[in-house]
Amino acid sequence: MAEIVYRPYIGESDLPHIMSLVQTELSEPYVIYTYRYFLHQWPQLAFLAIPAGSSVPIGVIVCKQSMHKHVANRGYIAMLSVNKNWRKRGVASTLVRRSIEVMKQHGVDEVVLETEYDNVAALALYESLGFIREKRLYRFYLNGKDAFRLVLPIPPDEDQDTPLPYHSHRQPIRTSPFAYVVDEDDEDDD
Repeated sequence: MAEIVYRPYIGESDLPHIMSLVQTELSEPYVIYTYRYFLHQWPQLAFLAIPAGSSVPIGVIVCKQSMHKHVANRGYIAMLSVNKNWRKRGVASTLVRRSIEVMKQHGVDEVVLETEYDNVAALALYESLGFIREKRLYRFYLNGKDAFRLVLPIPPDEDQDTPLPYHSHRQPIRTSPFAYVVDEDDEDDD
């Protein structure tokens, strides 16, 4: 089995590879502006999986992180795609874990995503990582399929000396290049 190298998104030169993987493996169509929305604002939350000795990615994750309703620092997994020939090797779980670790460094309170209600493999992956089904979203996708919104609550740091209210110690680091955007028109109303 070939070694897989995981690296962060490095710029526009990665975009054709990301688009190809997502368009081939996911049912939802995205225009180039959707990719750029995520990749330009949160480049540190996109990772690629590449077999050693190759330059062609076989897996990608694209995420964002922003304040949700001025209360929760929410991470969002927008796209996760692994080439069918490379599945069942831990690529997807490694990509998800890497993204969540970066989000944790920036004080994330929860991570959410949507996946098709009948995507058994995706549901099993995310549930094995601790995500729980929050709600069913009827006719969520353009193809008419329902989705499940999954959420992963991130507990406060265990090394805190004094207990703090859930969100009080998690403030955005304003001096970092990490972009925090408050989404007034977030995908959901809950």
